[in-house]
This record gives sequence, C-alpha cells and structure tokens, in this order.
Amino acid sequence: MMINQDTSALILIDYQTRLMPSIHEGEEAIASALFLAKVAKALQIPILGTEQNPEGLGQNNERIKVFCDYTLVKHSFNGSADGLATNIRELNPLITQVVLAGCEAHVCLMQTALGLQAQGYEVAVVPEACSSRRVQDKILAVDRMSHQKITMLGAEMLAFEWLKTSEHSQFKNILNLIKNR
Repeated sequence: MMINQDTSALILIDYQTRLMPSIHEGEEAIASALFLAKVAKALQIPILGTEQNPEGLGQNNERIKVFCDYTLVKHSFNGSADGLATNIRELNPLITQVVLAGCEAHVCLMQTALGLQAQGYEVAVVPEACSSRRVQDKILAVDRMSHQKITMLGAEMLAFEWLKTSEHSQFKNILNLIKNR
C-alpha cells in the first residue's frame, strides 16, 4: 500500500502533558510527530488528535495540539470505540487511509490502529513518532501490529509517499523540513 495525500489523515494519539514525562524518549517521539504534523499541514492533510482521559492525564502537549484540526476526548483505549472513525468521515469522507503516531504504543496506539483497521481503513504507523514507558512494550506493539498487516513507515518515507514527485508544489518546503530535522 502506498499512502496517498488525497485519501489519508494523520492521527496523533495521546501526547499528553502528564503522560509524556514518563514515556521513554518522549521528546524524540514528540519531535517526530511535529515533523509529521508540519508535513501534513503543508500538504493540507487532515490531522486529528486524541486525548485519553484528559482529566487525569492532561491535554495533549500544546506543540501537538495546535496542529490538530480536531481532538477527540476518549476513555476507551481504542479511539475508534469512542467515535474516531466518525470524526474522520466528518473531516473528509474520502479518507480511506490513516497514519498513526502516539503513546502509549502498546495500549492506545495499538488498540486504535487495530480498531480502525477493523472498520475498513488502511492503517499505517510511524514507529519513530511512537513510544511507551518501557521500550519492550513499544517493541511488542510494533511487532504485533506488523503481524496484523499494519504498515510501518519512517517519517521521511511517509513524506515522500505523500509528495509522490519532486514536481509537487510543496516539494521544496517539505525538503527544507527534512533537512532541518
């Protein structure tokens, strides 16, 4: 599966203020998520955020939140159980592919990925923009999702798939984002 700019959305899962200090390499995950968000914004790809029980875990990191066209407050670990697919359709009914990044990889990210896949979406995950409190949990989550036929992508790989060609009107802007990572 190739990720298409016109039929995809970026979903940033639970980069929450009270959660991130305990996440392994949390700042690195946020930095990769911000790169993805900047690329998606430049390409006018919808960006959704989720927040798991924000009363307890706080809202998403403000650097992430400002990029989101919509943020779903959820209590289910699987965001699709709290209406994420409905939110995606409301933003753009032509979306058939979703690219996910977030925390914790072995809980909300994985369950949301599997939930959206079960609802018929082609799902991809960017592991470098994901993490968990424990490294082993992220490794297990990536392995399980891979075995469930969820595509794993690098952030730059995704940017170039969205662009498709060096003749894209945003190519130079995206190339500058890549060079400044």
